Amino acid sequence: MVSTMLASLAQSSLSSLSLSPTLFSSKTLTRRTEAVLSRHRNFSHWFSLSQSNRALRFPGANTPLDSSRGRHLTCFYKENELDWPILKRWDVPWEWQTVSLTSLACGLSFVLTGLIETAAIPYLGLQIGELSSDEKAEILFLDQAITTAVVLVVLYSITNTFQPRRDDLFRYDLSEPFGLQKGWLLWAGVGLIGALMAIGLTGAALSLFSGENTPRETDALVLLLPLIGSSSISTACLVGITGVLAPLLEETVFRGFFMVSLTKWLPTPVSILISAAVFAVAHLTPGQFPQLFVLGTALGFSYAQTRNLLTPITIHAIWNSGVILFLTFLQLQGYDIKELLQAS
Repeated sequence: MVSTMLASLAQSSLSSLSLSPTLFSSKTLTRRTEAVLSRHRNFSHWFSLSQSNRALRFPGANTPLDSSRGRHLTCFYKENELDWPILKRWDVPWEWQTVSLTSLACGLSFVLTGLIETAAIPYLGLQIGELSSDEKAEILFLDQAITTAVVLVVLYSITNTFQPRRDDLFRYDLSEPFGLQKGWLLWAGVGLIGALMAIGLTGAALSLFSGENTPRETDALVLLLPLIGSSSISTACLVGITGVLAPLLEETVFRGFFMVSLTKWLPTPVSILISAAVFAVAHLTPGQFPQLFVLGTALGFSYAQTRNLLTPITIHAIWNSGVILFLTFLQLQGYDIKELLQAS
């Protein structure tokens, strides 16, 4: 249509020039014709640019975005749809069958390792009732170390079959601990403070609306009470178990694998809540489910922020070891920590 219009304009201009041959010489006529065609070419160029700019201003129009500027704007919009890291999903290479089988394999390896170790103790000539507190603590540390190694080997053996592995899967990165967006130590501090406040409010709400305290005879802390504060060796072993081995194992399994896998089908916040609920249930302490769920939620959001497992591991380690050291201090001051735990 544009070319037809230009052709008709050119023909009318040339016709008007040919009507007065006596007024224009051949050179003048040639120069005038070139000027008219030049104006038409400029008009055609301007029209093309206006159509291109209109397409850039209205990406939803029927005109396709063929220019590099249009493609750049489209990519810019897509990259900025989710500016918050905690809302972004992981690029998970495995399907739900792998998630189910790997979770089952980790659970079975955890249980079987404990059963095998318990059955092997008598064959080693060890009588649990005759062992000192330090020896019991050392055996518990060795038990946790073996269990952690076995479960992590099973987990990595299965997931490493998916190659090449994404950079943000099972990432333990010590660099830039205080970076504003990805600083693992900075966000560990933020997550820890948030967890402390949320758990405190949860405990206050539970004490306000619940009548009786749930018995805690199966709580891990109650089972460890004979070892807490008994000696420096026992304290060191308990801190190693609760502050190093347990956080490494639990955060790798619950956050690094399970939570990340759920983001393949669910939004990241939903995946965080589901993994926090499973994390709380796995501790087998129904009376502590609300606090453990809140802690798991804080751990999940901190991990989603940095994509670095050192962040939730640090929070978990400080939380667990802080509890052990605080109870040890109370024990040394003469407090009945078992009574305190039952009243909490």
